Amino acid sequence: MKLSIIIPVYRTEATLHKCVESVLNQNLDDFEVILVDDGSPDNSPQICDDWAAKDAHIRVIHKPNGGLSNARNAGLDKAQGDYITFVDSDDYIAANTYAPLLQYMEDADLLEYSIANRLSLPDCIYTDAQKYWLQGQAYRHTYACNKIYKKSLFCNIRYPEDKVFEDVYTLPHLLEAAKTIRTCSQGYYHYCYNPQSITANANGKQLEMLLDAHLNSGMPIDDSYYLYLLNIQIDVWERLGGDIKLPFRNVHHQAFRGTQKLKAITNNILGIKIICIISKFIHQFRQPSRW
Repeated sequence: MKLSIIIPVYRTEATLHKCVESVLNQNLDDFEVILVDDGSPDNSPQICDDWAAKDAHIRVIHKPNGGLSNARNAGLDKAQGDYITFVDSDDYIAANTYAPLLQYMEDADLLEYSIANRLSLPDCIYTDAQKYWLQGQAYRHTYACNKIYKKSLFCNIRYPEDKVFEDVYTLPHLLEAAKTIRTCSQGYYHYCYNPQSITANANGKQLEMLLDAHLNSGMPIDDSYYLYLLNIQIDVWERLGGDIKLPFRNVHHQAFRGTQKLKAITNNILGIKIICIISKFIHQFRQPSRW
């Protein structure tokens, strides 16, 4: 078996047909689609079974609701392919994406490809995970779904089932196990914005978990990555207050322009806590009065 396509399914009856049709429209023969019904209360379980009855490439796992990580892990436990990829069931894949990408997997352990209208990637090869994380700014796009993985990377790795932003926790461990990482301009993952998602509606505690995931990733932090984390720290402090988790760093502001340069200079002069206070004041001032 060449490729296992794992699709967690929960309350996506409106988009599931389009998702499954897209992964079947890939000009592949040696593949399997694993639909993981995560105890969905709508008609999604029946749609999964209907697709399995129509196409022998499709297998269905029905399980009690356990969340996205639990569903992905259930698919990983049953996957038979040499390579693994994930698709969220409200998204879809451009036609004939996987076949050309799989050719690059002959000398790669992990491959990341572009997301339509969201992320355009160059054709690059990294033999150093830290360069991919920093020079390729992989910390900005830790998504699980626009990647193909050698199954062996998951031998001792699973998605954490007690965390939100589980991709940020997991990707650094996969990179540590990978010897060669590719980014590819070919192929497109089509991400469909979900206003009910964690990403769109993260509260303070969830954003704090995101910050913790980055700080505990074991990856080095350069100035660009630091300013990215500073934005998260500001959001966390505005919602929760309390202590500052991000360690102070004196940023070389000469490398930046515009608001990034201003933020770097302000950080260097005033420190993180003052930036958080100023940002909160500005946001409160801009909000229209409720009275």
